Amino acid sequence: MRTAILGARVIDPASGLDRVADLYLDGGKLVAIGQAPAGFVAEQTLTAQGLIAAPGLVDLSVALREPGYSRKGSIASETLAAAAGGVTSLCCPPITRPVLDTPAVAELILDRAREAGHTKVFPIGALSKGLAGEQLAELVALRDAGCVAFGNGLDNFRSSRTLRRALEYAATFDLQVIFHSQDADLAEGGLAHEGPTASFLGLAGIPETAETVALARDLLLVEQSGVRAHFSQITSARGAELIAAAQARGLPVTADVALYQLILTDEALIDFSSLYHVQPPLRSRADRDGLREAVKAGVIAAIASHHQPHERDAKLAPFAAT
Repeated sequence: MRTAILGARVIDPASGLDRVADLYLDGGKLVAIGQAPAGFVAEQTLTAQGLIAAPGLVDLSVALREPGYSRKGSIASETLAAAAGGVTSLCCPPITRPVLDTPAVAELILDRAREAGHTKVFPIGALSKGLAGEQLAELVALRDAGCVAFGNGLDNFRSSRTLRRALEYAATFDLQVIFHSQDADLAEGGLAHEGPTASFLGLAGIPETAETVALARDLLLVEQSGVRAHFSQITSARGAELIAAAQARGLPVTADVALYQLILTDEALIDFSSLYHVQPPLRSRADRDGLREAVKAGVIAAIASHHQPHERDAKLAPFAAT
């Protein structure tokens, strides 16, 4: 089928293209931008004023909830939702049940993704068995099964020595490690960013230092081990500053931020809305503005959804349980 898409804002980072133009497709493939090819007669015409046409987006973190949490979502449902939003490739974290720490789980996810056929799925394997932070997972076997990187989510390694050994092992095989830097002790029991909003609502706070203390340790261990590292879900301006300082001294680290951290602040919790109860938490306006500047400066290289679907009842519980 020949299709004409008229008046879209065409964005192509690879070529630097960013302008309003018409697109012409033949058999699902782009054949021209701007001017229709000779003899081109559209069988379908789409008006796209005010819309963006771009290569498929890549989302670095989408919890697919399968296997183990089918009441919340499935590979089919979440990849379909991603495709509807223009995402054609996504990475899924290892927070499944069983944990994505064996080749069998990785193969199951990839098989289900191929069956669904909505997007490409790139599994992120667990860095430790069961995400317990004690014993190293089968990293090489997971890589061979299709895992593109490894991480432990917010389930941190309690022992810095064990983490160091894990990073050194990953560096030996040139494996990418993804960090979610949050100190479990400083964050324990916290429900919101430690600040005026949490104090006003009487909620236990999670201080900025829960991120920055863990981030400082992780950056030093990355530097010592030489592992390829990506820092995911940065939430604070100080955290972004630490990433910038590491990059300035030549450490090849990258970082991403959750989209909602660039839009919302902890003030969204003012009526105890569980819809805005997330971990790590929404932080202050100053943090949000600092994260925006870090994105503009290229310190934070990617914006991810960090999508974690829940069933409706999960957000109807008392605030602390949501």
